Formats: sequence, C-alpha cells, structure tokens
Amino acid sequence: MQIKPYSRRINYYETDMMSIVHHSNYIRFFEEARCNFMEQIGCDVRALEDKGVSIAVVDAYAKYIIPLKFDDKVYITTKLTNLSAAKIEFEYEIRFADSDILATTGRTTHCCVNRSNKPMPIKKADSALFETLKNLLEK
Repeated sequence: MQIKPYSRRINYYETDMMSIVHHSNYIRFFEEARCNFMEQIGCDVRALEDKGVSIAVVDAYAKYIIPLKFDDKVYITTKLTNLSAAKIEFEYEIRFADSDILATTGRTTHCCVNRSNKPMPIKKADSALFETLKNLLEK
C-alpha cells in the first residue's frame, strides 16, 4: 500500500512574533498527517474511540531545519517505523511543496489506552488495525 503525503498550507495564526511557525504547531502538523495516514489505511479513529480505545501520544520529537512561514505550501510524509504489542512509532518529514526541500523531521510514539487511560495491547484494541500496521511495516 502506497501512503500519499499529506499537503497543507501554513496559516497566519500558526506563526509567532518572528513571523515563523511556532514550534508547538509542528506536533499538530504531525498529528494531522498521522490521522491522514490512518484514514488511508482504513482505520476509523472515531470508531476506535467509540469502542473506548484511544491512540495516545507518549513521546514526540521535532528537529527544525528550515523555518516555515505564513502561506508556505508543504507536504508531510508519514512512515510507520516500529510496531510492538504495546507501541506504535511514526517518523515524519515536512518538505516545501514547491522545492522538495526538507524543513522539519520528527517522530512520535503511541500506545493504545482504554477509557480509564490504562495501556492495552494494540492487537486486543483492534486486531485488524494491528495486522494492517504489521503488513505495512513488513513491506
């Protein structure tokens, strides 16, 4: 399965007094791209939540290479890099759409939790999702 990059434009409200994207927004961009990734593989995040399962972020990292500014058009690639019984890891690249130049890299680690915020095995939370992710990782 080929995962398409997620495209977006930088909004004015995402910038700070230096006219660059505030650092906290990069984690939001990763989340947008990750949700798009999950949608592309057929995972209905809302249906998971309706079953009492959330995919919680337990670690996030971003490396800022070139600042993003208002009205920049970018695309974000999302790659599944690790899957275990307890966690899922993704890596991200944010690139300028017009030049393909790398602006930011990042990664996030997640675990499944129940309504009480207790960790639960991904396979138990959604066995079909676990198999889909496992198959993606093996390719």
